[in-house]
Amino acid sequence: MSIATYEEVSTACKQVGLATGTMELIRHGENAVWRVDSSTIAKVGRPGTAAASARQVAVAQWLSEAGFPAVALSDVGPQPVVVGDVPVVFWRQLPPHRMGEVIDVPRILRQLHALPIPAALGLPRLDPLVRLEQRISESTCIDQVRQDWLLRHVEDLRLSWSRLPVGLPHCVVHGDAWVGNVAITPDGQAVLLDLERCSVGPPEWDLVSSAIRLRSFGWITENQYQQFVEVYGSDVTCWAGFHLMRNTRELRMATYLVQLADRDPTMVRDALYRVDCLRGEHGERPWPWTPSL
Repeated sequence: MSIATYEEVSTACKQVGLATGTMELIRHGENAVWRVDSSTIAKVGRPGTAAASARQVAVAQWLSEAGFPAVALSDVGPQPVVVGDVPVVFWRQLPPHRMGEVIDVPRILRQLHALPIPAALGLPRLDPLVRLEQRISESTCIDQVRQDWLLRHVEDLRLSWSRLPVGLPHCVVHGDAWVGNVAITPDGQAVLLDLERCSVGPPEWDLVSSAIRLRSFGWITENQYQQFVEVYGSDVTCWAGFHLMRNTRELRMATYLVQLADRDPTMVRDALYRVDCLRGEHGERPWPWTPSL
């Protein structure tokens, strides 16, 4: 973790009147997440992503007004707080909770997808390939051959997305709907986390993440997936656009690990393995990818 990130979140805390003496880094992935105190979490975006952070804030406010169970903003004044070009958003610490299970995901997605699209919010259209070229081009852990293949793959996927088959009616989608973004409180309430990818698009994009946990990686059982389908009421694997969405989600997952491997050499071997799976060098799915990432 860079000292600069600590300094930026510390500066943001001071701007909204929060003490920084007990700050603790929780996670450093796509964003850095800090525990500021017992009731406040700070999420630090990448440089130049203030617009995406502002979208999170607007979505959180809209969901709160709609009575939807989602992570809540901390009451610390106007957000996001931008330090230089780094946005920081403050959230309320969740009560004790556990990570959601497969069956919890379709329950909360049905609620989200049933909400009317908030025209006043100006949500963008879904961009399933956002930042992928940047992740690939900036990587230091993949060689030129892999990099060139990945960039061509992105181009092919983008062309295919322009011809996406008709599916379910478009709605507000979460954008990264998996068990890790659903928290379950002790009273059984499911709470949706991580709102930065919320947009308007095909609901199948939210469904495919759970489908590939079975079809691509074997992380869940057939019975678990059938329960998912029964609760949501639709099986994305039967739709003509499934393979395109599957390939896109797999690419996002692989390049996310590539991004982490640029900072952590212990992840390089797994990152390269995932990329080579996509290139067809490790046989047919399901592939034995590490399920925690």
